[in-house]
Amino acid sequence: MGLFNKVMSKQDSDIEEFLNTIDEEPEENYEDADAFVKPMDLISEADATAIIKEAKSGNIVLVNIDDLSRRNSVKLKELIGRIKREIKLIDGDLARISQERIIVTPSKVKIIKRRQ
Repeated sequence: MGLFNKVMSKQDSDIEEFLNTIDEEPEENYEDADAFVKPMDLISEADATAIIKEAKSGNIVLVNIDDLSRRNSVKLKELIGRIKREIKLIDGDLARISQERIIVTPSKVKIIKRRQ
């Protein structure tokens, strides 16, 4: 059993190392891109405005809601409601992808919300 645990923990650490360093790769030139996937934090009204602006520009936004959900759930509900209304007006979409993140998509990009 010791050898099995050693092999499995080695694989786990390799995966963790890979995932932890994936963002450290040098960024490439983005001039050819039609749209971007942008990570953003939702903490204030200004953040909500920036998220809406990015979606209206045709970008997909991965929104970190973890900090605000721990500090002020009422404000979180208010800001997400505002984002949802604005995104619906442009025929975009919004969905929760984890406890800490939501995804906001631009016009004509729909999220399949049910699992098959």
